[in-house]
Amino acid sequence: MKRRKFFKLLLSLLGSTAFISFFYPLLRFLAPPGSEANVGKVIVPKAEVPIGSARSIVFNNMPAVVINRKDKGFTAFSKVCTHLGCLVEYQAGKNIMLCPCHAGTFDLDGNVVSGPPPKPLQRLPLRVEGENIVIG
Repeated sequence: MKRRKFFKLLLSLLGSTAFISFFYPLLRFLAPPGSEANVGKVIVPKAEVPIGSARSIVFNNMPAVVINRKDKGFTAFSKVCTHLGCLVEYQAGKNIMLCPCHAGTFDLDGNVVSGPPPKPLQRLPLRVEGENIVIG
């Protein structure tokens, strides 16, 4: 093999590797996650979430919270803040969910009350079946 042919082959191999290593992550970033997301169910006994309290769960590899409100019953939200992805915490005494990173405040319907979050928390599908709460 001549030196010129070897360098052409080496250059095309390195160029292909650089092209793939740049565009593959770009395509993965731009592709919607719906095709890979595994939709599952989480079952929580109603007794584990008394009125006025909350229970943290993991739903589809995402931290979430189930809240039992006296007037509205059970609701479930993602705990991931819509600002920068910090985890919000339920504040029972204040009836809010607070993001500790930048003091973003959400009401118990997931709506933004104050702070930098641009949109409400993601509400998770929930239904009550007998003595269980089914999320998903």
